[in-house]
Amino acid sequence: MKILLTGAFGNVGLSTLNELLNKNYEVRVFEVYNRKNRKIAKQFKNKIEIIWGDLRNKEDVTTAVQNQDIVIHLAAIIPPLADTNPSLAESVNVGGTKNILEAIKKQVQKSKLIFTSSVAVYGDRRYNPMIEVSDPVAPSKGDYYAITKISAEKLIRESGVDFAIFRLTYITSIDKLNMDPLMFHMPLDTSIEICDTKDVGLALVNSIGCDEVWGEIFNLAGGKQCRITYRDYLNDMMDIFGLGRNFLPEEGFAEKDFHCGYMNTTKSQNLLNYQQHTLEDYYGEVKRKIGPKKYFMPAIKWMIRLNLLKRSDHYRRYKFFRKKAGAFTVSENKLIRKILAANFNKIDLLERKIEKLEDLTKDLVERKFEIQSMKQIQQV
Repeated sequence: MKILLTGAFGNVGLSTLNELLNKNYEVRVFEVYNRKNRKIAKQFKNKIEIIWGDLRNKEDVTTAVQNQDIVIHLAAIIPPLADTNPSLAESVNVGGTKNILEAIKKQVQKSKLIFTSSVAVYGDRRYNPMIEVSDPVAPSKGDYYAITKISAEKLIRESGVDFAIFRLTYITSIDKLNMDPLMFHMPLDTSIEICDTKDVGLALVNSIGCDEVWGEIFNLAGGKQCRITYRDYLNDMMDIFGLGRNFLPEEGFAEKDFHCGYMNTTKSQNLLNYQQHTLEDYYGEVKRKIGPKKYFMPAIKWMIRLNLLKRSDHYRRYKFFRKKAGAFTVSENKLIRKILAANFNKIDLLERKIEKLEDLTKDLVERKFEIQSMKQIQQV
């Protein structure tokens, strides 16, 4: 059977690709041509067919889809880029999906489509963490990634193409332990249910031969043994890294408008039998990868903390408000906070420019002092 895999060199993509190869499928990969992807591609030399292209280019997509039995469509612009550049996310996540659907419809023997969506479509579930597939989609404010996934799902359902849609939970990977700014967007009281990237790859590949998946939408998550609150998860991970519990202040994290929760995966697990790894398994893998490095972390933990908090907009806003509003009465503080919140970005940008101007002024004064000193030395 011939399988086209988009986004093959991403996190979930590599897990899916390896699983496809383990089960001897004939794999064609459709990926963006760049240095990172070229390097990864060398690992699969003579094992896969690679078509370099852009999802936004209809001709590239048509070439990739041609003569394929199944299209597993994983490629997408994800947060934080999806939220900072929503037009790009729209063109790739929605426009790219539309191009794939149109390419499938052109085929004499039409491909079936497996599409990965996201838990983000359900929005903020802190007060109602149990998620069913039948729950209404309600993306959080400003979550453009979720909006693109909802739009893509709608296109697929209305296309007439045979499809299976999988809404993915919080995906963990031992190869992706970097801490990016997105970590501060999730409120600490959020319920999360992780799923190992290898389990996601297994689920997607198992779905190829499962007749019951077509025309359906599923939740994909790790199961009850993968459930925890974000606060506890973060504390556990920081402890494993040697940084200690309560390493980061609560003020660094958002208080609302994210996503995640506990997903009902009874149906997907019964059909696909993919939940192979628990949260404790993941912790064990992380401990082995960190190894003795954790013992050196305490010496530089202050530096790590400072560097991380610089990436938190919420912590910068907290410090800004505290500095600006700390000397006023309660009622005055409320008014000031309202005004500052509405104009935070403009004021923050202005402060940065003022700081740069102050640094330049300081440099000029120091330079002037050095010149005067040199003149006095020469005179002597």
